[in-house]
Amino acid sequence: MRIIITGGTGLIGQALAASLAADGHDVIALSRSLAQTSGLPAGVRVERWDARTADGWGHLADGADAIVNLAGATIGQRWTVEHKRAIRDSRLNAGRAVVEAVEQARVKPRVVVQASGIGYYGPHGDELLAEDAPPGDDFLGRTAVEWEASTAPVEAFGVRRAVARTAVVLSLEGGSFPLMLLPFRLFAGGPFGNGRQWFPWIHIADQVQALRFLIENQAANGPFNLVSPGILTNNAFAKSVGRVMGRPAFFRVPAFAPRLALGEMASLLLDGQNAVPQRLLGLGFTFRFAEFDTALRDLLRKSIDSH
Repeated sequence: MRIIITGGTGLIGQALAASLAADGHDVIALSRSLAQTSGLPAGVRVERWDARTADGWGHLADGADAIVNLAGATIGQRWTVEHKRAIRDSRLNAGRAVVEAVEQARVKPRVVVQASGIGYYGPHGDELLAEDAPPGDDFLGRTAVEWEASTAPVEAFGVRRAVARTAVVLSLEGGSFPLMLLPFRLFAGGPFGNGRQWFPWIHIADQVQALRFLIENQAANGPFNLVSPGILTNNAFAKSVGRVMGRPAFFRVPAFAPRLALGEMASLLLDGQNAVPQRLLGLGFTFRFAEFDTALRDLLRKSIDSH
């Protein structure tokens, strides 16, 4: 297969590109800066793009098997007015570029996999959230609604479209998870706020396999929660990390502290979604890492083995 990945130099994009290339697929990663592509595996082609249009790369969509749209500015820094605009605009611009490329293609791609996040649902307390739950009315919820809709026009061209609402990705190679582990490494870990908020997560290996499942499964249409079925509360998360790492886990961080330090972005730590992968499981997807302890042990073991 020929697969185009926007955001191919990010944590998820690199892992997905490596998995596909290892199986002999033709993988094209789009990047705004060729200087950021040093971590990509052999066999992955890199093409430059402006993250706004199909200029210079749109011809690659002609006859491609899939476009996986992962591009977007990180949500893992303080949400100033300027950065909130960058979060939203980068996602909508990338979506429009994908639609432009598909529109120009004589032979349309078979599928577009559109990234999104569990933050789509907003804060819902303990409510169980399958894919048919309504979106939230907070910043992440409103942004996710627009993000998902940005590539919806490709369906009018007969292109199958799947939306991947991703949880916190467990990886020690990047993303937010290493920062979550840092207090525990410093013997100062513990829950955030009251600790009763849900912590939706997915191991990077399952994230990659779920994206490949959405690419390859002809029945995969619409939204999918990419979240482990072994979801746990922030209290349970802290206890599990302490247990696996052999560190104390009782230094509770009061809610005012992240709100003071991070502003609106503190919602990432203090709010959670009790999301379930109902549609993935319904199509027969099997999670390799369904329990948090097992997932964390796997990551730590691989980290030790690589050093």
